[in-house]
Amino acid sequence: MSPVRMSAGPELLLLPLALLVLQASRCHGACVEVDSDTEAVANEGFKLGCISCKMRGEVVAWASVNWFFKASDETNFSHLYSYENQDGLIIDSRFYKRLGWKGSKHTNDLQDGSIFIRNVTYNDTGTYLCIFYRTLQYSNYDYPTITKKIMTINVVPQFTRGLASILSEVMMYVTIIGLQFWLLVEMIYCYRKISVAGEEALRESAAEYLAIASESKDNCASVQVAE
Repeated sequence: MSPVRMSAGPELLLLPLALLVLQASRCHGACVEVDSDTEAVANEGFKLGCISCKMRGEVVAWASVNWFFKASDETNFSHLYSYENQDGLIIDSRFYKRLGWKGSKHTNDLQDGSIFIRNVTYNDTGTYLCIFYRTLQYSNYDYPTITKKIMTINVVPQFTRGLASILSEVMMYVTIIGLQFWLLVEMIYCYRKISVAGEEALRESAAEYLAIASESKDNCASVQVAE
């Protein structure tokens, strides 16, 4: 019985490690509220970012998004776009056939309300307002929330990267590398801890096996003396 336990030891040590890797691969990325770019290039596409993270991930929520636009020579906002129940509607005629949804696909977990403008023109320069209407649905009541994000977009003939954009990209890569390093350290730590526990179990099994063998030898010697 003891030799069987000893041979199965390494395989048992690899099982928790494999489960850890599978669990890590199933994890979903966390929601991060990143500011939208503020510089668009004429005649190209441009994504207007608007992210509103749901703070209570375990609570079911329903959400809708509305966009508003105010040109540089205007004083009031006009309704630009509406997204609700997985259906988007372009309201401002200046953006007909040029505007599309670029955010989350599920209304009950809507956190990204970004839109995309095709064939940007200089007339698209101005201020954009994104409003998230979210209702957290608890067991006894509903809790409505409103999140507003405002951004000023400037249309230029050629793209020039600003310092904020470069820093944001650098921080993104640093975060990704840091998370990967942390996961690697956790996997190594767990593997070593399991290895030490397995070695102790193997030593105990070996000692038990030797004790049984020694006892059996002593019993055989006693029987021979008695004969």
